[in-house]
Amino acid sequence: MTTIPSATVALGGRFATELPELAVPWRGAEAAEPRLLVLNEPLAAELGLDPAALRSEAGLRLLTGSAVPDGATPVAQAYAGHQFGAYSPRLGDGRALLLGELEGDDGALRDLHLKGSGRTPFARGGDGLAAVGPMLREHVISEAMHALGIPTTRSLAVVATGRFVRRDEWLPGAVLARVASSHLRVGTFQYARATGDLDLLRRLAGHAIARHAPDAAGTEHPHLALLRAVIAAQASLVARWMLVGFVHGVMNTDNMTISGETIDYGPCAFMEGYDPETVFSSIDERGRYAYGNQPAIAEWNLTRLAEAMLPLLDEQEERAVAMAVEALDGFAPLYRAAWSSGMRAKLGLPADVDDDAASLVVDELLALMESGRVDLTSCFRALGALARGGEPTAPFAAEIVPLRDLFVHREAFDAWAQRWLALGPDAAAMDRTNPVYVPRNHLVEEALAAATDGDLAPLEQLLDAVQRPFDERPGLERYAAPSPERSFRAYRTYCGT
Repeated sequence: MTTIPSATVALGGRFATELPELAVPWRGAEAAEPRLLVLNEPLAAELGLDPAALRSEAGLRLLTGSAVPDGATPVAQAYAGHQFGAYSPRLGDGRALLLGELEGDDGALRDLHLKGSGRTPFARGGDGLAAVGPMLREHVISEAMHALGIPTTRSLAVVATGRFVRRDEWLPGAVLARVASSHLRVGTFQYARATGDLDLLRRLAGHAIARHAPDAAGTEHPHLALLRAVIAAQASLVARWMLVGFVHGVMNTDNMTISGETIDYGPCAFMEGYDPETVFSSIDERGRYAYGNQPAIAEWNLTRLAEAMLPLLDEQEERAVAMAVEALDGFAPLYRAAWSSGMRAKLGLPADVDDDAASLVVDELLALMESGRVDLTSCFRALGALARGGEPTAPFAAEIVPLRDLFVHREAFDAWAQRWLALGPDAAAMDRTNPVYVPRNHLVEEALAAATDGDLAPLEQLLDAVQRPFDERPGLERYAAPSPERSFRAYRTYCGT
């Protein structure tokens, strides 16, 4: 493999060294004519990387996986997974590479990982490549999620490869370079358990504890503490998704991280009209991963993690199952607490409002929103103006409309608003919680189509809006408005393979 100077970036290989059974040494395909499309310079600075070096020829070769620093060991990671409920014993990085780990000043490791870098031994029937549009989608959505304060993998760069990729049509190819606390997944534990190698499963758990739950190491039962930590992280994560209307679209166990970060932005989208049955993924024909199902699916996935970890919990299976069930029983209350706290913040409810009153006002509002498919983002942002005593309006296609006109049952909304206002909501706190801008689906498609044709300006404008989601700015009104078609569930997204 061609190498580049380690001064460009220093990469460790702890995953490959500690878990060789889960790591297949590999290299990325050569990019015919690599060309940088986007570089996340603030993230590069956080990682101690030189943006100028990443823009160089050597940097572009690094970001496409065709060259790596001296001593680095890029690998394709092995994992299993339940895909739409059906177990696949061998999935793995079919079109991805873990280049290695970056170590921050705080000693924490972060994976540098590529997507679309070519076929690996796990590719099955896929070509191992990626198109410009889906890779830029991950860049936009992951940056929006980060700006919203939601744990996520982050995009460092997207590089066009100069080759074309066959999907329904020929599309320009690209590689995404992304960063994460790790790429350990529920499916990683499923794969290790399926090997029957208890030592491997134990080493994997130790690796996960060191990276994501160091406090667990000093507990009486580190493996049980790890399971509880993952459950808590995922309960918090999914609650945050729900609060902003994010629909992941493909919550397979291989797409659930041990770190509690959002991963794999394939058929994802932000819900506009409030509807718990919202599904965007073109392949989710039965609505398994609908917006309203996400908490239950997260708990289902965590149950698969607990099953994989049973031999680590106790040698006696019955005791191990009892320990796992007790840990899993913690998911629902943790999720409800995170959801309720988030909804209280979105409605600006003071601390002295009791939980019953808060639950009632939340449930009544959501019922009203669902009955008229009211735009979630616009509604909550406009409520801040109502709490401030102004005349609340919301952007709606090409016009600005009164908030109450978004609702089918306007008199019912008026009555609800009076009860809510009597609780003394904090408008300033609401504005810090409810975004003005999320990646509106029609604007994402518009930006990706333009970028595929070589025009990055719409993408840059969209990024400018969603990277500062709480700051309302003149000239960005169209980025705050829902789709003029109000198509709701008719919008479809695709996984990009």
